[in-house]
Amino acid sequence: MALERLVISCGGTGGHFFPGLSVARSFQDNGGRVLLLLSGIHAESQKEIAEKSGIRAVALPPMPHYRRNPLRFIKGFVSGYRKTGRELKNFDPQALLGMGSFATLPVVLAAVKKHIPLFLHDGNARIGRANRFFSRWAKFAASAFPAVNSADCRCQVMVSGMPLRPELREFAGLDKTEALAALNREFNTDFTADKPLILVTGGSQGAAVFNTVLPEAFYSAGSGFQVFHLTGKGKLSDAEKGYAKAGFPVKIVETTSKMAELLAAADLVFSRSGGSTAAELALFGKPSVLVPYPYAAEGHQSDNARHFADNGAAKLVENSDLTVSCATEIIREFLLDKEKWLKMGNNMKELSIPDAAEKLIDGISRSLD
Repeated sequence: MALERLVISCGGTGGHFFPGLSVARSFQDNGGRVLLLLSGIHAESQKEIAEKSGIRAVALPPMPHYRRNPLRFIKGFVSGYRKTGRELKNFDPQALLGMGSFATLPVVLAAVKKHIPLFLHDGNARIGRANRFFSRWAKFAASAFPAVNSADCRCQVMVSGMPLRPELREFAGLDKTEALAALNREFNTDFTADKPLILVTGGSQGAAVFNTVLPEAFYSAGSGFQVFHLTGKGKLSDAEKGYAKAGFPVKIVETTSKMAELLAAADLVFSRSGGSTAAELALFGKPSVLVPYPYAAEGHQSDNARHFADNGAAKLVENSDLTVSCATEIIREFLLDKEKWLKMGNNMKELSIPDAAEKLIDGISRSLD
């Protein structure tokens, strides 16, 4: 049976929404009809983003965690379940793809009630609680990286990769010189191709350990490199103090929309290890120092980082272990043995699954036959 109509359910954070949007775009670009059902506190803003990409989306009523407000949870669940039922009846999908989060519970149950085949995707190396619960009704659960807890699921588990926005594939082939030129135009910098560029990124919220430890570590390591440091919103001043006496070219910003150019230009990356971030580093083949966020649910960022570290593609450093002396040693090691880190980048590239969205769609289609 050819898959022509697909509903994708996204709930909670951008870690669920953006991969779902990438699948939706790929499916629609290849002639399919798709509908996004959005749950959680960011549903309205995500709806706007989806519609700007030409994807039809519906924001469902908010449903707070049942422990925080049981009455509002029940009200939100009932409203969401009813609205989902109407949308499913009108759209008549052949399958529902759930991207995780208990916020999507009304959608999943409404689809199960209507006997719509359910498929799941998890953006990490550890299948999350919601997807483990939903797996009792699912045809299969796909994961971004090999799942460490596949035995906890009640359905087949496959590795599909992390669906990333199509534009990233184009930038992944961008020449370093071109990428540096684009950055210099955008940020009025003077980065050059003859010195390695080290990228520091803790995500939109930043990473306190990066902002406090790494400036001092770079200062201790000396020179012969360039740094681009993303501090996270509202945390610029924290890092600026540490770079006050820098003897190397450095640019410090809170966030940027030029992440693709940065990844294309970078020779080494210090980063957290969320699913999308790790998949992007793999797509660009970047040797990385992965420092998992220590409070990630069930330690899933450590599982992600370990997948790459175990395959010789990254160096895993726990948050509490990233001291000034540790970071300084890593930077000096990188400067002295670039070939070793270049090989790590090649290993990272080999772990990438650039056609993850298409692979996931194909898996759903085959399961419907």
